[in-house]
Amino acid sequence: MIGLFQKTPKILSQRLIIRPQLSWQNRLAIAITGCALLLALCWGAYEAGKRAAIEQLDSDEQSEQLADADSEPSYVFDPGMCRQTKKQKLCSEIGALTQQLQINTTAGQSLAGQVKSLVNENDQLKEKLAFLQHLVSGNNKGGISVYQFSVKETSTPGLYRYALTLLQDGEKNEDFKGNLRFQVKLLQNKLSKTVPLTTQNAKRDFPVNFKSFHRFEESFKVPSNTVVENIQVQIFKNGEKRVLLTEITKPVS
Repeated sequence: MIGLFQKTPKILSQRLIIRPQLSWQNRLAIAITGCALLLALCWGAYEAGKRAAIEQLDSDEQSEQLADADSEPSYVFDPGMCRQTKKQKLCSEIGALTQQLQINTTAGQSLAGQVKSLVNENDQLKEKLAFLQHLVSGNNKGGISVYQFSVKETSTPGLYRYALTLLQDGEKNEDFKGNLRFQVKLLQNKLSKTVPLTTQNAKRDFPVNFKSFHRFEESFKVPSNTVVENIQVQIFKNGEKRVLLTEITKPVS
């Protein structure tokens, strides 16, 4: 009876969970795969940093080259630097060639200046010769005449220089006393206008007093967007309002 009413004893043990165990081959494969991914990430970061550094270095070199090009427009031979980068014989040849080039350049500039000076002197001699021929010629009719009248732009933009040579023909002439009046015809913004030239005292009359000939030179300046079409001179004798002579000339190119 006692055996019939006795309860089945309970087993108080933890529940067991059975999981399949990975083999060492699988664990090794997983470890290798993880290491490969980590190495790939590290290599990618290294390459990205390397490219950025190279690009920054190239940019800095280009900036330095541009700065050197702006600050040093011409090549300057440095023997010490050459010996550090090239052979001794090559440096000597480069130095000799550089020195010869500098000598030739200086000689060429000097020769060009001399040629320009000779051309100017030749033009002046031609002008003087023609002037003397005009004086000694037998075709003098007497009175005032304009021998030479010219206007030319100088090396300064907008600055023009004009010259006038007056002659009084005849053997027994009195001194000519009179005034010159100049006016310039300009083209500005497609509009033509005439502007009188004045003296430093803002007067239109330029006084002259001579017996045989008179040389007159002056200059004037115009804005950069202005074209000089021509210049006119009027000659007046003192005490007379009538224009004695009028001459017009265009700028010499």
